[in-house]
Amino acid sequence: MKQCPASKSLVLFFTLCALATGAVAQTYPSRPIRLISPNPPGGANDTIGRIVAAKLTDVLGVQLVIDNRGGAGGTLGAEIAAGATPDGYTLLAGSVSTHSFSPALRSKLNYDPVGDFTPISLFAISQNLLVTHPSLPASNVKQLIALAKSRPKALNYASGGTGSTSHYAIALFVHLAGIDKDTVHIPYKGGGPSVAATMAGETQFYFGPMASMTSQVKAGKLKALAVGGTKRSPTVPDVPTVAEAGIPAYQSFGWFGMLAPAKTPKAIVARLNKAVADAVNSPDVAQKFLQLSVDPVHGTPEEFGKFIADQLARYRKTVKDLDIKVE
Repeated sequence: MKQCPASKSLVLFFTLCALATGAVAQTYPSRPIRLISPNPPGGANDTIGRIVAAKLTDVLGVQLVIDNRGGAGGTLGAEIAAGATPDGYTLLAGSVSTHSFSPALRSKLNYDPVGDFTPISLFAISQNLLVTHPSLPASNVKQLIALAKSRPKALNYASGGTGSTSHYAIALFVHLAGIDKDTVHIPYKGGGPSVAATMAGETQFYFGPMASMTSQVKAGKLKALAVGGTKRSPTVPDVPTVAEAGIPAYQSFGWFGMLAPAKTPKAIVARLNKAVADAVNSPDVAQKFLQLSVDPVHGTPEEFGKFIADQLARYRKTVKDLDIKVE
């Protein structure tokens, strides 16, 4: 059977596309890559992204240039990345803020956290840590719950402000523990003041990023009761997860990963995924992460995509159930 001219043209078209994609993959990257950090310089999110970017510079052989675009809970930087050309030369250091909490909290965004991005890989998990003032007569989660129920409205808990990620962590905890009506929420302007208030005894407990509290726990200024992730942290291996401590439905942790604009070629995504794996599996990155109480992770783009969708659904449900609103 003879092939019609139109069919021959289509075959030629797809052959040329395949060859072009292969050529791009072989030459990529050939120039510096912009990594958008949707946070101000110096914060934990930005620091973690810079550690990965520095190692990727070595792995890929081209400079990864950090472009800080902080604001609106990370959504400004994410919006810029979503609208970039999908050629692998503009990437996003995404996080729980850009793809879980902010999309769940804000009714209007100028990007779709799922449809406007191509996932590349997770690269870090940052545990949240439940801490109390050292004098509080509770050495574990069950004792804290029992104490709160025995002293209605006597225990205060801190957060970094209404609508903050620490507010999400603590609000979910008191809700699932059944003590939301027995305790009092005291919002502060940021995680630092929340930690200080708990150390001073102004508030009795707090649930926030571990990296900001490990030194105070080691110094005896705070007492650690549980971590919010699905696994224990190597930084505090003796501290159980909240699920282990008796609230199996609880889950709250920070995450960081690399994303590209939607429609980025698969060959480029595969190249970047392998580079991220090489970076986070290197001993020097692992050591730097350990100092920040951050766990290195890696997976396939498909696994990361499913993770983002699952986390977004979880956050949307919790924000709705607990009526958490942005300030």
